[in-house]
Amino acid sequence: MVDRDHPKLSVREQAELLQLTRSSLYYRPRPPDPIEETLKREIHTQYLMTPFYGARKMAVHLRSLDYKVGRKLAASLMRALGIRAIFPKPNLSKRRQDHKVYPYLLGGLTIERPNHVWATDITYIPTPGGHVYLVAILDWASRKVLSWRLSNTLSTHFCLEALDEALACCGKPEIFNTDQGCQFTSENFTERLKASGIAISMDGKGRCLDNIIVERFWRSLKYEMIFLHEFTTMAELRERIARYMDFYNDKRPHQSHGYETPTAVYAKAA
Repeated sequence: MVDRDHPKLSVREQAELLQLTRSSLYYRPRPPDPIEETLKREIHTQYLMTPFYGARKMAVHLRSLDYKVGRKLAASLMRALGIRAIFPKPNLSKRRQDHKVYPYLLGGLTIERPNHVWATDITYIPTPGGHVYLVAILDWASRKVLSWRLSNTLSTHFCLEALDEALACCGKPEIFNTDQGCQFTSENFTERLKASGIAISMDGKGRCLDNIIVERFWRSLKYEMIFLHEFTTMAELRERIARYMDFYNDKRPHQSHGYETPTAVYAKAA
């Protein structure tokens, strides 16, 4: 919008007319630090194998790989990735204090039929150009992925898009389980569930194993696809994920289902 070679108006005058500060005209986003992105990938890979590692042990692990990393840097990178050691401790998980948190409804519950319980979560995916976020909604009994969305920001919007798609294509569950992340405790998200007559369940603070079905799916996705490829663009990553979702739902046999696929088990609800 600013013409730096305008014959009559200077850059300052154009900025004033557009009600922009001159400093904003010269701002350029900082490109991802390749070393920092490498460290994040190393942390994320190790976290999948040892989710009980805190910043101190993660720093020791990184130093064993010849990276000069201290506890504070490891802690900063783990915060940027949104991951924490899973053992209980004070302030393990952060949430919006002004958002309502709902009780966990799955304790002791027998979940044997599709559309009884759906569950969702967000995971981080490293790419050469920076990290992106993936949200998925799964049917708990069949393990079928009902919908998913990819985003480069941790907004509520892409979670709502995934929820709307799942409700539109698959009906609705009796119970919907999430963690206490602000995307899922937001009024926009919870009101959408309540308007559909769905009971809301949320993991206990610091208890990622309360949502173990989605956690196991993330592990399968990353070890069977994400860590085997390098993605140069968001479009390429999205296309690869779409192919894996089709494979996981329709072709990958699941041992707990007697080697039936999630789609075959889910279809029994019809």
